[in-house]
Amino acid sequence: MASSSLFNASLSPLNPNQHPIRRHPSPSFLRHRPVVVSCTSDGNNNTTPIETSVKPPRRTENTIRDDARLHRSSAVNPFSAKYVPFNAPPNSTEHYSLDEIVYRSRSGGLLDVEHDMEALKRFDGAYWRDLFDSRVGKSTWPYGSGVWSKKEWVLPEIDDDDIVSAFEGNSNLFWAERFGKQFLEMNDLWVKHCGISHTGSFKDLGMTVLVSQVNRLRKMNRPVVGVGCASTGDTSAALSAYCAAAGIPSIVFLPANKISMAQLVQPIANGAFVLSIDTDFDGCMKLIREVTSELPIYLANSLNSLRLEGQKTAAIEILQQFDWQAPEWVIVPGGNLGNIYAFYKGFKMCQELGLVDRIPRLVCAQAANANPLYLHYKSGWKDFKPMTASTTFASAIQIGDPVSIDRAVYALKQCDGIVEEATEEELMDAMAQADSTGMFICPHTGVALTALFKLRKQGVIAPTDRTVVVSTAHGLKFTQSKVDYHSKAIPDMACRFSNPPVDVKADFGAVMDVLKNYLGSQKLRS
Repeated sequence: MASSSLFNASLSPLNPNQHPIRRHPSPSFLRHRPVVVSCTSDGNNNTTPIETSVKPPRRTENTIRDDARLHRSSAVNPFSAKYVPFNAPPNSTEHYSLDEIVYRSRSGGLLDVEHDMEALKRFDGAYWRDLFDSRVGKSTWPYGSGVWSKKEWVLPEIDDDDIVSAFEGNSNLFWAERFGKQFLEMNDLWVKHCGISHTGSFKDLGMTVLVSQVNRLRKMNRPVVGVGCASTGDTSAALSAYCAAAGIPSIVFLPANKISMAQLVQPIANGAFVLSIDTDFDGCMKLIREVTSELPIYLANSLNSLRLEGQKTAAIEILQQFDWQAPEWVIVPGGNLGNIYAFYKGFKMCQELGLVDRIPRLVCAQAANANPLYLHYKSGWKDFKPMTASTTFASAIQIGDPVSIDRAVYALKQCDGIVEEATEEELMDAMAQADSTGMFICPHTGVALTALFKLRKQGVIAPTDRTVVVSTAHGLKFTQSKVDYHSKAIPDMACRFSNPPVDVKADFGAVMDVLKNYLGSQKLRS
């Protein structure tokens, strides 16, 4: 009779590394009482759990990282992950350790992070649901992060001491009540505000994983002197912040004069080495790939599949916030197209491991000025043709040759997904309409909302369908576009929903006349 003892640190600040083996947990017990779980085995891989209460730890001068280190478990970690060629045939044996510095398969294709699903399946869906729920809102290192609260599904073998986190994730899922009712006749429309994050975009979710792994590699004396990326703004902001927190040099390639000042200042403020290059994002991407093949600079773009492991946790969060019920639709803005695959992967893992019984249909929304996936979709998925992207207010998705095209097509085919597009006027109008109901969204979210408008008009999305629109960045990063819209300063755009300030003399009578006119207006009454 073999036996082992595992401490349930996810439920107590004493030990954040170990995993309780318990197949049918009691929610009220787990959420309020730390436990020690001893497991005995009968030799046939059948385990019998025994629970014992543990007293809470006394207060000390230790940091939360000190506590994690102090109470680190000596038990063997049963979970693992590796790189494999993306969508490889079942008989493929090609794989790589996550500690290797590799971005492409031997054939030149994309890589994917593959988890040991058999090890994860030793625990049923109820176990994983309760484990993840028990970590929400806690300050235990590293589980206070919405990403690392799912550590077993993200980067299971990393030491907690190597993790670089700003407790990202756990972002707001907002019921867009007025917007849904007034503009779409929907009563179950939600916006997942991934832009309410450390650097103001969803990129934090992936960057905490990538920079944590780089931190691990540097401690292993691997040849990594810094981390580099090409960016349209948000990736560089996330990379520079997490590298600064870890004391790792960051190098950023930005397309000159093509991102907002708010986005540009973030990597500068965080101490990144910023190169402003006279090209577009695709040109920057080509250069960074060439540079990282020659210099010991770790590539941080979504060609690197580690980032997608963090980004997929936003999908898991959506299910968690709906009490583990899947919505009918999730709409995601798409540029380099890693995010649409990340959402699919997060939803699919939850289905395969028994947390939910179905997954949502995905919609990828592109700006019409940078819409290679949309054109590919409309052609019936025939030969993909990269394009030269034109300028768009949705600058973060101004990409004509997306790295993750194969991943996106695979994800959309697997979930019967749809691709839609938005013109510049459509996306700016949608942004203004959303803002008028109390939101303050980015242009990329305007692209996703435009897709929703079109699918509602076509009858594809029903009035009662629970629908989630993913907001990828904070509106405060794009204030100039809002100023231009409400000032009607955008050429060839009607700006139908603009709301400019009214100039009035500093005179009581003049002010009263203006207010009476406003209060009696049809616009206000409606």
